Amino acid sequence: MTALVGVIVAVGMVVVVPLGLRLMDDDRGRLGPISQVWPLAGVAGAVSLLLDRGPFAVALASYYAAVTGWLAVLALVRLIEIVRAGRRRPIAVEVAVLTAMVAPVVAGSSLVAERGGYELLGFGMTTLALTVAHFHFAGFAAALVAALAAAVVGSVAARLAAWTVPVGIGVVFLGYFTSDAVELIGAIVLTAGMWLLAWSLWRDVAPTTSKAGVRALFLVGAAVLVVTMALALSWAAGQVWDAVPHLSLTWMAATHGLANALGFAVCVLLGWRRLQYAAPRAAAR
Repeated sequence: MTALVGVIVAVGMVVVVPLGLRLMDDDRGRLGPISQVWPLAGVAGAVSLLLDRGPFAVALASYYAAVTGWLAVLALVRLIEIVRAGRRRPIAVEVAVLTAMVAPVVAGSSLVAERGGYELLGFGMTTLALTVAHFHFAGFAAALVAALAAAVVGSVAARLAAWTVPVGIGVVFLGYFTSDAVELIGAIVLTAGMWLLAWSLWRDVAPTTSKAGVRALFLVGAAVLVVTMALALSWAAGQVWDAVPHLSLTWMAATHGLANALGFAVCVLLGWRRLQYAAPRAAAR
């Protein structure tokens, strides 16, 4: 795993997922314990990236993967409850939340394989490293933000994003096992969803706060998505048609990956966190 991809992944494990867990609706209180454990697991996963591939790196990565598995089990419990009791929220919101809860286990298992130098399902180390990053940011952060936007503002763009982001993630993942053409279809759907999400953040979410700093976090996140997803679409198209200009993987990590991690995921989740803090104070007045 390159140093830059390692930094991006560490941001996902140590910052993005802990922030996101605190934003999920949790009326049964099941996410409290995992929210407390995750920071330590995230640090373990991040430290595994600093070590050479081998048993110690695998052990630390396995601890992180075990906690991601715990979150996936909670997603299954949530799904069973939804099926038994009926929808608690709009189905698009639930699909996006469940996607966010399951995505880290794909990242965690890929991390264990990559740290052990094992070609999981035949995928090489580069693909595994990128999978770890992809399922922290597109899989977890984008799906969760889409769920939050659809639940809070409920605009047409937000509701469509809550559908298309998870579907796009799933089709891209399917493309790993089938063909570049399928992966391109997934990239098109995911890009459409992310651009819809960007529009919703810009038009519907940012205006809900009077605080300039919080509003700026949402606006930055929206603007970043427009550029980074254009890069992702060109890269996916370039894998199918050589004539399509696209960046190398190294430059994709330095642009698309880093901007999505810091400019989108961190900024927007911090913005939601500030809104969450502001809501009780507003109610108290």
